[in-house]
Amino acid sequence: MPECLRTPSSLAFEEVTLEAVLAGRVTMADLRVTAEALELQAQVAEQAGRPQLAENLRRAAELVAVPDEEILAIYNALRPGRADRGKLLALASQLEARYGAVRCAALIREAAEI
Repeated sequence: MPECLRTPSSLAFEEVTLEAVLAGRVTMADLRVTAEALELQAQVAEQAGRPQLAENLRRAAELVAVPDEEILAIYNALRPGRADRGKLLALASQLEARYGAVRCAALIREAAEI
């Protein structure tokens, strides 16, 4: 399955070498995980009988497009006593509307009900 993997700038997995890094052909941006790679990992997890891991990987795939600052804000809001039900529901709606992160939004809505 490594032949299916590509970097965010579309380099093939095999092109990510120390030589390519030293030559400047591979940057830090190329080392970020892609939604496609996480989906492939989710499929492997499902085939191995690990549905919870597969679901976690699919949620992670949704978050690839979300800026780090927003992820940190969501993380902080999910900590005990940091946000009320309304704030969490608003965060879930924003995540779903802006990024199509349906699975992550559902998880935040579930947390809002606890």
